[in-house]
Amino acid sequence: MTARRVTASCKAKGETGFTLVELVIIIVILGIIAAVAIPKFGTLTKSSKVNATREEMRRIKMAIIGDPGLVSGGQYVNRGFEGDVGFAPSRLEDLVTKPDTVQSYNKFTRLGWNGPYLDNADQTFLRDAWETSYVYDPSARIITSTSATPNIVMTF
Repeated sequence: MTARRVTASCKAKGETGFTLVELVIIIVILGIIAAVAIPKFGTLTKSSKVNATREEMRRIKMAIIGDPGLVSGGQYVNRGFEGDVGFAPSRLEDLVTKPDTVQSYNKFTRLGWNGPYLDNADQTFLRDAWETSYVYDPSARIITSTSATPNIVMTF
């Protein structure tokens, strides 16, 4: 058996690989990309939470006041809680469960609770995308999410 000599130049014999310098350069480049990209993803996350919260607040608003754009046969199709009962709900939970102080819907007078106005029995609609409860003021006709800066406010 002949002893095989190891030379300083392994690449000359057809063996390939990365040198330590090449690996360090790649790691530095990946670190720079990560340092630039992570703050961008944080902004995207906040933006998506703001958009999701605004959409949910819009759905809550439509459940309260209805959608005047939906008309069939000269009648409003989606009158909302306020159109059916005559006043805004005292709390947001009233959009899903009938309050004791409100009469049931009468199809002849078209008055009374005709809900649920939101399709969400697990009541996740009570919290924004940050899992913070909405601040609801029926007398001022405002729903507020205090998680974002500035606050997200929906009037109805």
